[in-house]
Amino acid sequence: MTKKSSKRPWNVPPRLSRLPELACNLLWSWRPESRDLFRRLDSELWEKTEHNPVRLLDETENLFAAAEDAAFVAAYHEAVGDLDKYLNRQNTWTNHVYPAARESGGVAYFSAEFGLHESVPVYSGGLGVLAGDHVKSASDLGFPLVAVGLLYAQGYFRQRLDASGQQSEVYEPFDPDSRPLSPALDEFGREVTVTVNLPGREVRLKVWRIEVGRVPVLLLDANVPQNSEADRDLTSRLYGGDSRTRISQEIVLGIGGVRALKRMGLTPAVYHMNEGHAAFLSVERMRELVNVGRTFDEAREEVQTSTVFTTHTPVPAGHDAFPGDLFWEFMTGWPEAIGTTGHDFWRLGSKEGDDRFNMTVLAMNLSRTTNAVSAIHGEVSTEMFGRRITHITNGVHTWSWLSSEMFALFNRNSLGRAWREAPETPSAWSFVEELPAQELWETHARTKRKMTTFINARLGLQAARSGGKEQTLDPDALIIGFARRFATYKRATLLLSDPERLKRITNGADRPVQFVFAGKAHPADQPGKAFLKELYGAPEETNIIVLEDYDMNIARHLVQGVDVWMNNPRRPLEASGTSGQKASLNGIPNLSVLDGWWPEAYNGRNGWAIGEEREFASEAEQDAEDVASLYSILEDELVPLYYRRDASGISEGWTDVMKEAITTVGPVFSTQRMVQDYVHKLYSPGLTVR
Repeated sequence: MTKKSSKRPWNVPPRLSRLPELACNLLWSWRPESRDLFRRLDSELWEKTEHNPVRLLDETENLFAAAEDAAFVAAYHEAVGDLDKYLNRQNTWTNHVYPAARESGGVAYFSAEFGLHESVPVYSGGLGVLAGDHVKSASDLGFPLVAVGLLYAQGYFRQRLDASGQQSEVYEPFDPDSRPLSPALDEFGREVTVTVNLPGREVRLKVWRIEVGRVPVLLLDANVPQNSEADRDLTSRLYGGDSRTRISQEIVLGIGGVRALKRMGLTPAVYHMNEGHAAFLSVERMRELVNVGRTFDEAREEVQTSTVFTTHTPVPAGHDAFPGDLFWEFMTGWPEAIGTTGHDFWRLGSKEGDDRFNMTVLAMNLSRTTNAVSAIHGEVSTEMFGRRITHITNGVHTWSWLSSEMFALFNRNSLGRAWREAPETPSAWSFVEELPAQELWETHARTKRKMTTFINARLGLQAARSGGKEQTLDPDALIIGFARRFATYKRATLLLSDPERLKRITNGADRPVQFVFAGKAHPADQPGKAFLKELYGAPEETNIIVLEDYDMNIARHLVQGVDVWMNNPRRPLEASGTSGQKASLNGIPNLSVLDGWWPEAYNGRNGWAIGEEREFASEAEQDAEDVASLYSILEDELVPLYYRRDASGISEGWTDVMKEAITTVGPVFSTQRMVQDYVHKLYSPGLTVR
């Protein structure tokens, strides 16, 4: 694949000389003022480039005019000053609590995907967005972390829905030179490349670097001229291809990632595997130790004590496992390299009753600690794997997901900056209780109008492209959002169990209700695609809208602009879920099954709980009870409360729920709290100064 050349270095006027530096550090993605700077430079192109400041600088013709605009230059200096202050700040949480952490070597955080921003599309969903939020909060806390992933030449995929709602996938080239990333350099300024061995050949990998505040994210790329065409495609698609592609990608990530860190002179004290995709990193670390004289047992113990592992799914299909013949084709020679036998190597990844090599089991066996991502998930995983698994409940990065309208509202009504500088502190959010109900209602209404304008434009393009039905969102209706992967256990079609009852709910006199659904089914998931098609074909009177090509941009609009966030997975299969946390942060109540994170947050005043926390005799019984609960909540509680307005046109009962959602979810389910938990509970034993 030919890579288009960027114009870097750009022809930037001297008065704006640091615009490229601003563009190439993703700090702008959670700094409203910096984002506005790029939007002001060329608003039409900003939208056309999907908020990509590198392409913006490549293509805009407004740079020299902007340099003569005093207001723009002033905003530019403010953004540059913010970047400098952020990068040079010494008064960080880490320097207060773990001042020796940086000298220890810090943490290497490995993940198969990173959802940092839509301009870097190397993510598919919740796992990647969680990883991106983890990185951003580590940066905010001043914690020494380096992240390692893969650069996918075609990303995940663009989703297209035809006139019947059938999903198809479109893959677009990822041009690194037109994204906010650059080649990683070693201490001598040379571009970093590493190699890994695959059956019968050596594969070369180029390492790219993204600056995310203070944290570097390294992405490995097999799409280089030295490789064969087949090998250049190894990192082309996220979660694409067959088992051979998957094991190749996991060798690239785990083994190649450790070698990339070494080539860059980085020696982390702790390695964190975010899911089992990266588990081969521990095998490579053992090889290094055996190579300098350690025995197999000594190497295993040393790796275990400095490795932590996070598992994210209680669904068996979510844990990669490879049949023996495929595994040994790729791992021939590795038992000898780590000083053991083939039998003992196999045992590192063997699960009772399964004749495949399981990457989750490998990760568990070579880690000091395994954690799940919610309390329920910890219980389910402990039972699933027959070993004690602790938990650290997921959170979300406040500044990436809080709307600019809510940000301004909070700034106007809070005393001091505590909620901005320490969002994980519950007392910092006490001001929310005193927010004027009308001001909160009107602030959300403005965000909602912005969302409906955005979504209606997307729906118009969608209908024109597919020839399908034309739909619009009504900003005056009660809008309920549902957006996530279209895996069948998430039960997206549960709402359609009784279409006639649903029609009565959505078309009540002067009480319109609309549902907006978004999400991608995996290309090989035919049942998931069938769910999408069923929703798309729902009767018009059910007021269901299906929006194609869900990504972080659409997600931001939805979690900031809908009125209610709905989630109805089959309990207990939702490991955590974070989209509802983003919604509550913006004052949007959850209407959710008590699964994942929601049982830890729900208090009866900050949203609604669908169904009960109990065992069911069958899936059919669970579905019947949950949908009956869902309908009755909508009919008897939620819709009436939303439309119970006072003389000024607002529902104070509703704004009370909004406030409770913000104050209970905002601090506790922040990645600031989450990363601090990782440091205190999992990282700190390994953060000793060398």
